[in-house]
Amino acid sequence: MPAPHTMAENHFQTHDGVSLFYRHRPAQGRRRGAVVMFHRGHEHSGRLAHLIDELDLPDFDFFAWDARGHGLSPGERGHSPSFGTSVRDVQTFIEHIRAQYGVDPADIAVLAQSVGAVLVATWAHDYAPRVRCLVLASPAFKVKLYVPFARPGLALLQKLRGNFFVNSYVKAKFLTHDPARQASYDTDPLIARAISVNILLGLYEAAERVVADAQAITLPTQLLISGADWVVHHGPQHAFFKGLGSPVKEKHVLPGFYHDTLGEKDRALAVGKARRFILRQFDNPPEPPDLRDADRFGPTRDESDALARPLPRLSPGALYWSAYRANMKLGGLLSEGVRLGHQTGFDSGSTLDYVYRNTPAGRGPIGRAIDRHYLDAIGWRGIRQRKLHLEELLRLALARLQATGRPRRILDIAAGHGRYVLEALEGAPCQPDAILLRDFSDINVRDGRALIDRKGLGGIAHFEKGDAFDPASIASVTPQPTIGIVSGLYELFPDNGMVVRSLAGLAEAIEPGGYLIYTCQPWHPQLELIARALTSHRGGQAWVMRRRSQAEMDQLVDHAGFEKLTQRIDEWGIFTVALARRRAP
Repeated sequence: MPAPHTMAENHFQTHDGVSLFYRHRPAQGRRRGAVVMFHRGHEHSGRLAHLIDELDLPDFDFFAWDARGHGLSPGERGHSPSFGTSVRDVQTFIEHIRAQYGVDPADIAVLAQSVGAVLVATWAHDYAPRVRCLVLASPAFKVKLYVPFARPGLALLQKLRGNFFVNSYVKAKFLTHDPARQASYDTDPLIARAISVNILLGLYEAAERVVADAQAITLPTQLLISGADWVVHHGPQHAFFKGLGSPVKEKHVLPGFYHDTLGEKDRALAVGKARRFILRQFDNPPEPPDLRDADRFGPTRDESDALARPLPRLSPGALYWSAYRANMKLGGLLSEGVRLGHQTGFDSGSTLDYVYRNTPAGRGPIGRAIDRHYLDAIGWRGIRQRKLHLEELLRLALARLQATGRPRRILDIAAGHGRYVLEALEGAPCQPDAILLRDFSDINVRDGRALIDRKGLGGIAHFEKGDAFDPASIASVTPQPTIGIVSGLYELFPDNGMVVRSLAGLAEAIEPGGYLIYTCQPWHPQLELIARALTSHRGGQAWVMRRRSQAEMDQLVDHAGFEKLTQRIDEWGIFTVALARRRAP
């Protein structure tokens, strides 16, 4: 076993095959838990090694990675394919620690600084991990760029010339008062000043989303704020803390501290607070808040209620949205997608199938141009990415069933036209034994059957009418499915009671050890546009959605008898797809 002050060097594989470097110090004696550390931008895991001794937690394992493009990990310095890719790397790292070392996420405390803290906060928001607690030091929710209009200027340059790199302006003397840390920063060959513009802009976008929706994070969280920070703004950190949905949270402003909070000259103050917070969380079993009633009270209920209320008749907002709706009606005369949305509902299976096909159509070049703009809306891009993620997890579930010699029978309880299920099987190495697609809409049943015929899958696939909220109807499906799918349905209905009934039917239908693939919409940047301008398939009424946080959705699935295994999310944080396994009754 390595000595207490040394760390073993290892690697783990990311989802796209990149081998990332990390350090590990095992607990001395019986392990009580683990601390997983994430460094700030430009730096690497070695810059956090001093915290092992300073935190004085000998019965904890310590892990610290080098993010993509940092330290001893590969890639261009300061670069990652996207900010979302790096957030997924956090999830993969935690999954690796669980698989390789047997550390349950509930026994993990996460400590992160600056850019690393934004990665972790975004991960906590998007993936709803069940770790014990978070300690976030000076999260870089808003970097001080100092140059006027720097952010829009960088975005414009990126569009004109593609991705490029900028160098950090920050000198060591503005990071810490500790002369030794200053000197090591200036001479460390693994520190790189460059940062990729796509990551810098992605950092801003993710930070704004997470600060605005911090209520979705319900993990015990400690926030350490450097009082004299030259690098990041304080305001978003305080807003983030105020909005946090965790019943266990604490904030400490450290007067005179520069940005390197955990590397400051007087860091014993910050480190001591982090140590006490971590130990308090491990002194008691975790008690996550019960979110199953979030449909009746809470931030997302308040948000949806506000969107459902009509605006004052002659208010600027009412006039704006009235003009917007009129413009949409005009667009429907030329754009096929807009016309279909008005005819069947913008949330209908027919509309989604059109969005999946992603081929603009309309009257002449102008109509097709309008349709292209419509199909490129951020929500529809997210929908198409959700389809790809669903297909990926469906193929994964089929492969797992095949590996254990179990039957592969698929049930989708609200399939729309069923395109995402049927196209997932094209070229897949593992094919199902049977596919049953259901939907409540006669139009979807008709068009879904036609799609089955066009795909030549009539021998194994069938489409029937069915109510996705009737548990007895779902439970009576034969033969018993081993994969259940519910995609894009629960997002349309705010009532958790309906979701609970539907999930109960799926739990009854799916064999123990079988799989459930489910979706969620924890965020959407165009909620007001959707509510004020688009109509639903339900009688042409306004399409008002209540978002569910990933933590809320996961709790509903867990209480139905499923264990979440893995998850995917798009780059914009809008739609998730998760895979869960049916527990034995």
